[in-house]
Amino acid sequence: MADISSSYQAAPGLLSRLIRRPTSFIGLAVLTVIALAAILAPLVAPYSPTKLSVANRLNGPSLAHLFGTDDLGRDIFTRMLYAAQTSLSVGLAVVVLASLIGIALGLTAGFFREADTPLSRLIDAMMAFPDILLAIALVAALGASAINVVIALGIVYAPRLARVVRASTLVIRELPYVEAARALGVPTWKILLRHVLRNVTSPLLVQGTFIFANAILAEAGLSFLGVGISPDTPTWGTMISVGRQFMDKAGWLMWFPGAAIVVTVLSLQLVGDGLRDLLDPRLAKDI
Repeated sequence: MADISSSYQAAPGLLSRLIRRPTSFIGLAVLTVIALAAILAPLVAPYSPTKLSVANRLNGPSLAHLFGTDDLGRDIFTRMLYAAQTSLSVGLAVVVLASLIGIALGLTAGFFREADTPLSRLIDAMMAFPDILLAIALVAALGASAINVVIALGIVYAPRLARVVRASTLVIRELPYVEAARALGVPTWKILLRHVLRNVTSPLLVQGTFIFANAILAEAGLSFLGVGISPDTPTWGTMISVGRQFMDKAGWLMWFPGAAIVVTVLSLQLVGDGLRDLLDPRLAKDI
């Protein structure tokens, strides 16, 4: 019995098809470079991210310091590499947590009719608040730390995934093979995992890339406002926050971390657009 609907099944050779798209290839290539730079930061960074050198404070870009130094003489290039570790780690963790919460809420709301109304109202209520305001409120309640930022952003973005999963589940639960599985007495949890969840993988994958990008932006925003990760940890948002105090005489303090955020988020969006075009049957047939 076929249990995969063609509308939700990922096409074979997805990665190769994604690479053949120029915009998606550029996004993947840039993300790969950023990820490698973050992973290899301890090996390629020329200085320690916390080493102070007040005598060299606010030096402009040079051969000794590619991106210049900050107000405490720390090397900007080194701190950007370590900040990439923080941003990518937080973004990935947020995607995982939001997926777990969103899948649980979406499957429950979409498959069990009696749970649909209360859970849908809860999802709508959470989405009524602006993302950054809700994140600030949650971080303020939990305390400023990397783990609490992940928890706050995971809760903030979970409703987006929950709505996608719910909408797909409402359609899938009425399909013949799901009805047949029920008639045969297949346990509900097996139906949810084997027949429903497998069919919502494609839209989840697309939404995950967009949430990854939004999480990086939100983490930078929280750090910029001083309510996110501890200032002792290098983050792009914190670097921009410090740099704005010297933007008239040391603009590079903001230029480089700002450019890193833009390039990373844009690359994720390019990959997400490519996945959406390839995995959505309505768009894929036009490619």
